[in-house]
Amino acid sequence: MEKIRLQKYMSDAGVMSRRAAEKEIEDGSITVNGEMAELGQKVDPDRDEIRYQGRRIYLPDNREKKTYILLNKPRGYVTTMRDELDRKCVAQLVADVGCRVYPVGRLDKVSEGMLILTNDGVFANYMMHPSHEVPKYYNVRIEGVPTDEQLTALSSPMEIDGFDIRPVTVNVLEKDDEHCTLQMELYEGRNRQIRKMCEQVGLKIIRLKRVAIGEIPLGHLRLGKWRYLTPEELTSLMPSGKEQFQHAARDDRAEQRDNKKKSHSPSHRAGRAGVHYGERFAHMPKGTRGESASMTGNGKNGSSGSGYQRKHKENA
Repeated sequence: MEKIRLQKYMSDAGVMSRRAAEKEIEDGSITVNGEMAELGQKVDPDRDEIRYQGRRIYLPDNREKKTYILLNKPRGYVTTMRDELDRKCVAQLVADVGCRVYPVGRLDKVSEGMLILTNDGVFANYMMHPSHEVPKYYNVRIEGVPTDEQLTALSSPMEIDGFDIRPVTVNVLEKDDEHCTLQMELYEGRNRQIRKMCEQVGLKIIRLKRVAIGEIPLGHLRLGKWRYLTPEELTSLMPSGKEQFQHAARDDRAEQRDNKKKSHSPSHRAGRAGVHYGERFAHMPKGTRGESASMTGNGKNGSSGSGYQRKHKENA
């Protein structure tokens, strides 16, 4: 590819305007092949490695480098890259990714938590097709305490918007006299499905948060922030893509720092165990789901599993 000026490269990548790029070059925030960039410098998009504040920047039309990120979406943002009503959208939160990515699935405006974005259409289609059975976990804070009948109804076949939905696994994470936190495991995601399910059985949602997709928990990623998904995480979601994921865009410096901390980090050990310290909503990964009610029940509320959980397990 023909060489272009560095400020045009940064503009074409969607990171910043040419004028802003000139200032960042002067400030020493941009490097080319590991060396500080110079104003007016030309780069070869196919050969040169351009980084901004340590993060690799790719052009949107660079199809050789696929990008996969995990965003902790806050409430109040719509899951779209552009909004005609001028509402806050997730595009604002991932503007510094360095290439155009789009959401895999959706979270409604008042919901929060884990959202995957990518520029890989094959991966996105795979993730959104229910036949591939990639589970999504949601922690749902409910007003009041659900009855066993309501919990049984939630985990039984239901009809939403004229469609029969697949049964949902429901576990009680914690409860007190006024509130209850449920974890719901879905293999499909119709528009506002959980909210409509709870409305059908007479439950009012206070807070809804997606805490995991497949075996990947949201963990301690700060609200409104994003990170690259690792090749191992991507392969766990889509095993057939293992080879291509080895070449996915990632923050090498952050990955190296994380690897050094892993064996000593309490949060890392907690993530592997499926419990996130300091987080009100705890993800119970596959393999411990059946124990979740009793695990939380052995705490202050003293509850052991409900009849709806045993019934659902027997009918599975």
